[in-house]
Amino acid sequence: MNTGVKVRRALISVSDKTGLEAFARGLLPLGIEILSTGGTYKALVQAGLAVREVSDYTGFPEMMHGRVKTLHPKVHGGILALRDDQAHVAAMQEHGIQGIDMVVVNLYPFEATVSRAGVSREEAIEQIDIGGPSMLRSAAKNHRFVAVVSDPADYQRVLDEMRNGQGQIGESLRRELATKAFAATARYDAAITQWLWRDDHQGDTPEDLYPPSMVLAGRLETTLRYGENPHQSAALYREGAVSEASVAACKLLGGKQLSYNNLVDLDAALGLAKEFEEPFVAVTKHNNPCGAAAADSIAQALEQAWAGDPISAFGSVLAFTRLVDLACAEFLVSGNRFVEAIIAPGFDPAALELLTTKPKWGKNVRLLASPPIGPNSRSASELEVKKLIGGFLVQQRDLHVHRTSDWRTVTQASASTQALASLVFANKVAKHVKSNAIVLATGTRVLGVGAGQMSRVDSVRLAIHKAGAGARGSVLASDAFFPFADGVEAALEAGISAVLQPGGSVRDEEVIAACDRRGVPMLFSGVRHFRH
Repeated sequence: MNTGVKVRRALISVSDKTGLEAFARGLLPLGIEILSTGGTYKALVQAGLAVREVSDYTGFPEMMHGRVKTLHPKVHGGILALRDDQAHVAAMQEHGIQGIDMVVVNLYPFEATVSRAGVSREEAIEQIDIGGPSMLRSAAKNHRFVAVVSDPADYQRVLDEMRNGQGQIGESLRRELATKAFAATARYDAAITQWLWRDDHQGDTPEDLYPPSMVLAGRLETTLRYGENPHQSAALYREGAVSEASVAACKLLGGKQLSYNNLVDLDAALGLAKEFEEPFVAVTKHNNPCGAAAADSIAQALEQAWAGDPISAFGSVLAFTRLVDLACAEFLVSGNRFVEAIIAPGFDPAALELLTTKPKWGKNVRLLASPPIGPNSRSASELEVKKLIGGFLVQQRDLHVHRTSDWRTVTQASASTQALASLVFANKVAKHVKSNAIVLATGTRVLGVGAGQMSRVDSVRLAIHKAGAGARGSVLASDAFFPFADGVEAALEAGISAVLQPGGSVRDEEVIAACDRRGVPMLFSGVRHFRH
């Protein structure tokens, strides 16, 4: 039975005033008395609406710069009272408490405040709402008799139901709104907890990074067509206070709805692109870069990245560190090229026009505009989370920046300046390849990638196969040490000119000796970059 609650009195106190006037104007013809506070009251009065101030209702003035205004028995009693409990009804009559049948509240913008650079602790603290969450929770708890509206997106639904039901709101909508209100306060408290912890723990030790309890909170952004496979459902949730470029917060400019696999691949491509300040393009397929390049222009970077593995590039996703220009768009739509999605700091109008109107491309390829992409856009405070059945793992992001001065040459031969620069590039890419990871590169262009193999020698062979004739003279970066000399020997046989690896194997001497026999330089970085 969908029992309706007749709304006679509503309390409105909102920080986000989107749609406020229209909503309140829609309530008044239904005979509803509106109580309001502070800035909300002023906004409604200025709009010419008949509104009663909460302080007039309670007989108690707002004080302490508005900190104390709704924390009053006449407010919470009016919200929490059980209308079918005679003791509650008698208490209301004795103390002059009137029933509040609808609570319309959204909260101080804490997340928006703390996302600003340089915000002080005092500023953040002042944006912690107290009365708002208290009213939301009170109304949500008593949803048998009270409707709670915490999201301006629900204003029209509520008005429509009340107009169709002679001022009543049905039980099913009240239950839905109550659940939504508890979710809003949960997200809010989680954001406050996480920010306060980070503000008090600025180091990178486990004691600083990992609080005694951790809550993952996000708002449903969209449901997806399906998950990794058609028989799996999926959805995207968005966190509220992420300041750096992210797939979840990008603006979709064109193309089909994003899929689960698109989002995972785009996140991987974006993570690699953030390693580079210069014009750079990552071509990513199944969570691994199959091509990547940096160049003087973004169009050159795209052409070189695509050439790294043009077969795998078909149906890939792309990440750019620069605006996608017309030359890039013309290259992509020519020949038999096709990609699933592109993420970039923006699109030149001519490029956007071509990519959104070209047959096969326009209706299909997802185009995402992001904030600036590069090393400085990354936030070290963001942690990586991996869900397990019954729990989740949390770790620091792998944001280690290599300095070649920290690398150690372990062979008789030393790498040339040119080879050293290529190894720097290859190593940045290897960080973003699934283990076991091998990357072959020349200059600032990937030639071959070996990813996700169960043995390192197989990853080497795969990278060599992908590079083809380009393997000869290229450099090799490995995400972890070589447990045996066989992987290095396969690389040397293919003509690899320099090797970078972390070192640390019990057979390091055998691996080094293999390079010395060929006169090929090998360097130890001392830093592993597993990616599972």
